Amino acid sequence: MATNLQGLNGRLAFAIAAAALGSAFQHGYNIGVVNSPGELIRTWINDSHYNRTGEALSSPAVTLIWSWAVSVFCIGGIIGGSLTGILAERMGRKGALLFNNVFAIIGGLLEAFTKTANSYEMLIAGRLFIGINCGLNGGLAPMYLSEISPVHLRGAVGTVYQLVVTISILVSQILGMESLLGTPTLWPILLGLTIVPAAYQLIALPFCPESPKYTLLNKGKEIESQRALTWLRGTLEVHDEMDEMRAEFEAMKLVPKTTLKEMLTNPSLRAPMNIAVMMMLAQQLSGINAVMYFSTDIFMSAGLTAETSQYATLGMGGMNVLMTVVSLAIIEKAGRKTLMLIGLVGMMFDVILLTVCLALKDVATWLAYFSIVLIIVYVVFFATGPGSIPWFLVTELFNSSARPMATAIAVTVNWVANFIVGLGFLPIQELLGPYVFIIFAVFLAFFSWFTWKKVPETKNKTIEEISAMFRQQSY
Repeated sequence: MATNLQGLNGRLAFAIAAAALGSAFQHGYNIGVVNSPGELIRTWINDSHYNRTGEALSSPAVTLIWSWAVSVFCIGGIIGGSLTGILAERMGRKGALLFNNVFAIIGGLLEAFTKTANSYEMLIAGRLFIGINCGLNGGLAPMYLSEISPVHLRGAVGTVYQLVVTISILVSQILGMESLLGTPTLWPILLGLTIVPAAYQLIALPFCPESPKYTLLNKGKEIESQRALTWLRGTLEVHDEMDEMRAEFEAMKLVPKTTLKEMLTNPSLRAPMNIAVMMMLAQQLSGINAVMYFSTDIFMSAGLTAETSQYATLGMGGMNVLMTVVSLAIIEKAGRKTLMLIGLVGMMFDVILLTVCLALKDVATWLAYFSIVLIIVYVVFFATGPGSIPWFLVTELFNSSARPMATAIAVTVNWVANFIVGLGFLPIQELLGPYVFIIFAVFLAFFSWFTWKKVPETKNKTIEEISAMFRQQSY
């Protein structure tokens, strides 16, 4: 590892922490935070409606309001994701990240005071704002991270985003336990805590420079770009990297500005765009969110008590963090494609076994416990590759002029898929029972084939080399 970490210094680490902790933390925290206090909030929705109208809501009506509160987060994500390109171009990567905290603060305040105001509409609005924030983060943060990191650390630094997501999911699960903030009086604080990472980023990120690539390639300010790069590298020896960026700058002048039409019609852009979109779909349609959102339910249907299943969910979150750390350590050696394939194929076999176990769990008790092991192994495979790689692979497949547009498309697709899985999983599960996971197995088989056939290895290649590869393929 020692040789690999060349180029990682205090300042770069500070910039990575300022960008990732303030953004990825929101993303993971708000995915996980609704898992534990779900029942409490449902009861409160009914009470608050009764207090206002004198009528109780029917159980399906409460479920509908609650599922809106959960899934409106994804609608926000879709809106945020589709704005990524525009904001990254207009305000810069750093500027857009800073501006984005406005949405997090509005959302956090709405959620924190939803109970005081006795209004579940505030909860839904708060989740929408937080969703917009997370949608933008999912595009902006990996873009900033990949543009400030040296080539040989790009994969590892890109994985930091997903690492922080997994840590924050775990934090939200721990804080949501009944012994901490998962109580009838404290859950609004649990939701409102999402303001903390926003405040942290507003304090820390202004000390970091704008992405040197953006400064040179979009603004044409060479001296400022060199100054930023010198700050990030902690050395004056940045001539080689500046030369690479200048070459990219010259190459960009020759190609027109990338538009949506260009993305869909130009073969040298369409091929990497297909890959980026497929990897985002592979991440969501692998069923990970179904497992995450409904982990406690799955454990209880496997025969655990409510309290034990909370601890099992925590174990799952801990495993997710641990494996993302492992993935971060080995990604520059093993490569993106290998880890992605190991993850997808492993998940496919795991899901098939899980279906068998859940279907036969009444026959033998040990099968219920074995299915818990399988869910944790499933998370391990997810964290190996499909968890982190799609986020930064998009930024690796495109040059600076196409990157914002490509990121916006890929991130939006990710959120749309997330939304569909979130809405569709429960109704389909009621229909198919344990066989619901077969659907994910089919998707995983397809994405494994696609990764094996179509996805190139990008480790240690400059953006120019990767773009050249697609240009050759398209002729």
